Amino acid sequence: MGVAIPLATAAELVAVIDELLAQRQNITAIDDLDTALERHVADSLAGAALPEIRDAARIVDVGAGSGFPGLALAAALPDLEVTLVESERRKAEWLESVSVRFPNVRVVRARSEDLAKRHPAEWPAATARALAPAPSALELCAPLVASGGHVVLWSGPRDPEMDARAATAAAELGLAPADVRPVAPFPGARRHLHVHRKVADTPPRYPRRPGRASKRPIA
Repeated sequence: MGVAIPLATAAELVAVIDELLAQRQNITAIDDLDTALERHVADSLAGAALPEIRDAARIVDVGAGSGFPGLALAAALPDLEVTLVESERRKAEWLESVSVRFPNVRVVRARSEDLAKRHPAEWPAATARALAPAPSALELCAPLVASGGHVVLWSGPRDPEMDARAATAAAELGLAPADVRPVAPFPGARRHLHVHRKVADTPPRYPRRPGRASKRPIA
């Protein structure tokens, strides 16, 4: 993918995965090292090849969960400031414990809706991976992103119906239609990065109150 990873950085990411798999709590459904390296690390590093992320200076990773893509992007791009947002206590605690490895990472234990109310349009880019269907994920990310910035969503195989719903949501949220870029971070992968540019201010009614984006998506 054209992403250069120093050996020490690769070793650090392997160590993070080792720690993740050793957790007693169910932070990830994956329990095999090789699969975790493919599905978490390599998949996340696909984003490091994007100029929209690489040149952003600061990004916010929404619904960070087990820490990916945010931790991998922070490791690969040490000049990038990465904010990991996670509301679930056990996952946030995991992120806080492992983020000490990366000086360019900070963890915010909050819902993204609440964070957007306190810090609207503050980041040049937002990322989301396995967060929610695209219309909901866009609603949770767009209010955090400054005009001219980007929202990058990870997805699997293309779904024309979902792409159409995402385009409707994007238009409502001040985002341009997605530029969809296929990536192959590991053998057999059918992955896509959906890059939306923030072309207008997100209406002040967004985000709606916590949980609304998932229960009643825009599209």
